[in-house]
Amino acid sequence: MKLCIVNPNTTASMTAKIGEAAMAAASSGVEIRASNPDFGPPSIEGYFDEAFAVPGLIAEMGKAPDADAFIIACFDDTGLEAARSFARAPVIGIGEAAFHMASLIAEKFSVVTTLARSIAPIEKNLTKYGLIARCARVRAANVAVLALEEPGSSARKTIAAEILRALDEDGAEAIVLGCAGMTDLARDLEAEAGVPVLDGVACAVSLAEAMVRLGLRTSKRNTYAAPLAKAYAGDFGGFSPS
Repeated sequence: MKLCIVNPNTTASMTAKIGEAAMAAASSGVEIRASNPDFGPPSIEGYFDEAFAVPGLIAEMGKAPDADAFIIACFDDTGLEAARSFARAPVIGIGEAAFHMASLIAEKFSVVTTLARSIAPIEKNLTKYGLIARCARVRAANVAVLALEEPGSSARKTIAAEILRALDEDGAEAIVLGCAGMTDLARDLEAEAGVPVLDGVACAVSLAEAMVRLGLRTSKRNTYAAPLAKAYAGDFGGFSPS
């Protein structure tokens, strides 16, 4: 089984961290390919970055035509609908995966993400997935995504403090980490918090494996049908559907 994990931003150190987390979560014999585009934003923090990350995401997916499933390693599930239209294999967003997993083990969960500008996109996704009622609150730790890559950063301490506030103030019974860059923190934070702390990368790998084993593929009837053949103009000519 081959799983292709795409980090839609261009920060290679984050991709390496994501790849390590994915391999740790994967079953024996599962091949993990983790990559990121070489064009686009270095981090995805809000709608503007998201828009410029989607072409690079699709380009990376196109480099893995033999993948049995794809995982989008951005918690906002950047480009998820476009990716499902592009691929016949299952495509899973780490945000969607973590929300569904959390709903199976806790009545109420809180999300701890990076910056406040990410709260609205996450809440909209929760509504779209039908899980907004299960989320006690989406919280921002006010930590920039790239701070998670800086040696000696206080980001981990700040996130841990926000988790404790979520437990005390929200009534949360589990915590979902709202950024792929937090993937390496999950186990330590869980030990400190005393409740399940879910990392979307690990959740998505487990779901992807299950979908492949069940022989599930993306439906191409209507919503996620392949794009119609047409010539795209300018710099996007290489993305023209055929």
